[in-house]
Amino acid sequence: MRNGIVLFVVLSAGQASGTAVAQTPAVSSQEPQDILAYQLTLPRANHLITAMQAMTQYLVSLPDFQDRIVKSMQMTPAEQRAQMEKDPRAMAILKQNGLTALEYQVGVPALRMALMAAQGGAGSADVIASPANVAFAKGHLAELKPKMDAADGLVRPK
Repeated sequence: MRNGIVLFVVLSAGQASGTAVAQTPAVSSQEPQDILAYQLTLPRANHLITAMQAMTQYLVSLPDFQDRIVKSMQMTPAEQRAQMEKDPRAMAILKQNGLTALEYQVGVPALRMALMAAQGGAGSADVIASPANVAFAKGHLAELKPKMDAADGLVRPK
């Protein structure tokens, strides 16, 4: 569960809602638009999940990861992205998965919220998901949900 908390807070910019997710105090008005505009595909979803797992492992290995969580919660999304872009190891993880910091920062909550909506969690005001992404998530729920749960540390991958 600790891995999931680190991932959500530090790298999802607190944009997604769900278990173990803290909201950042500064949310730009552009973020919901970016999440709605982000188009999920199976390769993108798989890259995002793989990057989430590697990023979480990296972050929890840092001696100051708890301090990073606290600091990140006080940053704007742009500041969080800039911090990620300054971190060579974080950028190497993203590059290995064909992602930019912005794509990761927008893509993770887009995927998470599309999966939540696909499972019937769309009634929450915090869930932002385009109809296309919800349809994508519904079509791939059986494949993506276990991978996302494993990335969040909720279950062990098979």
